[in-house]
This record gives sequence, C-alpha cells and structure tokens, in this order.
Amino acid sequence: MNVITKITSLLLALALFQPSLWAQEKNFPFTYGEELNFEVSYGWFNLADAKMVIAKNPEKIEDKEHFKIDVYGKTKGAATIFGRVNDNWGTIWSKETKLPSRSYRHIEEGRYRKHEKVYFDHQEKKAVMELYDRENKNLEKVQEFDLPGSVQDIVSGFYYLRTLDLSKMNKGQSVNIKGFFDKEIYNIKLIYEGQEKIKTDLGEVDTYIFSPQIPKNKLFRGEYPVTVWVTQDQNKIPVKIKANLFLGSLNLDLKSAKGLRY
Repeated sequence: MNVITKITSLLLALALFQPSLWAQEKNFPFTYGEELNFEVSYGWFNLADAKMVIAKNPEKIEDKEHFKIDVYGKTKGAATIFGRVNDNWGTIWSKETKLPSRSYRHIEEGRYRKHEKVYFDHQEKKAVMELYDRENKNLEKVQEFDLPGSVQDIVSGFYYLRTLDLSKMNKGQSVNIKGFFDKEIYNIKLIYEGQEKIKTDLGEVDTYIFSPQIPKNKLFRGEYPVTVWVTQDQNKIPVKIKANLFLGSLNLDLKSAKGLRY
C-alpha cells in the first residue's frame, strides 16, 4: 500500500477504536437503522467518504439479539490516482454483553486484498480467525488466538464508548483498554481532554474531546496525534476526527446523520 492509501485507512480505523471503562448507561444512545456519513480531507483535497451503518433489523445468535454494524471507507476523486481504497469493517455486537460475537473485514487498498472473519468466545478467552482468498470465496486459513479477557474489535469499541456516561469524566482522566485487531492485542490509553463547542455541517454542537495514545510510527506526529470530538447530546455521535501527520493534517468530518435514536 502507498502512503496516501495507508494514512486514509488508518484514520478511518482510529476513528472507531475508542472504547473506555466508565459507568454504563442503561439505554443505548443508538438504534437500528442509524447512519452516519463522513468526508475525509487533507487540506483542500477531499480524499474519501466514510459511512457507519447499523442494520435496520437485529441479528440473532443463539436467540440473543445483536447489532450488525458496518463501516465503509472509499477513496474518491484525485485520491484514487495514488491508490483506490474500498474497505468494509463490521461487527456483530451483543446487546446483552456489549461485546463482539463476530467481526469481519473486507479490505481493498490498491492491489492489496484481505477478507477475514473473527469469532469471539469471551468465556473461553479465545478468538478464531478465518482468512479467505482474494475473491472472498474459499477459506484459506484458520488461526486461533488467546485473549487476555473480554476485548472489543475495531468497530465495536466506538459503539461501546457511546453507551457510557461521559458527563462524569474529569479532564485528564485516562484508562487503558484492550482490543483485538489484525492478530494482535492492543492496549490503548485514552485521554479525556475536556469539552468544546464546534461548528459542523449540522450546526454548532457541544462536544467531548478524546485523544488516544498512538504507538510511535512514521505516519503521525506526536504521542497523541489523533483528536476525536463526540457530541454531548443523548446520541453521542462523532462529528470530527483530526490526525496530525508529519506534514499537514487529515480530517474526518460528519456530513449527515439519519435514523438517530433521539
């Protein structure tokens, strides 16, 4: 994958992986059929569109209701010259446990392809990953991984954050969380930065601000290069994500929202 393709993909992923450990609210701030649409930009250039969608009907696993949640990212315009991205991350997330039962990724980035499914067994602390061929037709490999306990996947983590009572946090408060992604366990430190009123395509909104600690790499600048703004209303939706790169910054801005619970 080239640099532009890789940065765009990473930003879309980091925007989602934001779980936490504060006291939970009883009711979900989202419901079936919710759809959030974003635009990814670099300076004046619009690079990609992203979409977060909850299926209109529940998914049943062992008679238990689950949310089926999909996230799509697709490059557009001049960005496709550097490498076309057409990704789909998904989770089948239990309403009862607020943990993923399954996750999946269908990745198309330039010539690179990856199709995988992960089955979680939180009681046995195991995850089984199935890898498929380029056309997503034939099973090629099965791997089993030990888990350190209950984990979120790259999509479910963000929706878990939205179930928490964010109003009780203090500026500077941090937690360490665990997630399973791409065959590895990640320990992410999440910092609450306070509150801010910002202008968006949906109007002025009051937001909570978060900064995840990102491992040192060649793409991002600083120890906390990514900032996420989440609305203070009952829906708690992300309206803006900013990533500071070594040259300039990449932004992901909410353009429309429908099917909101409140």
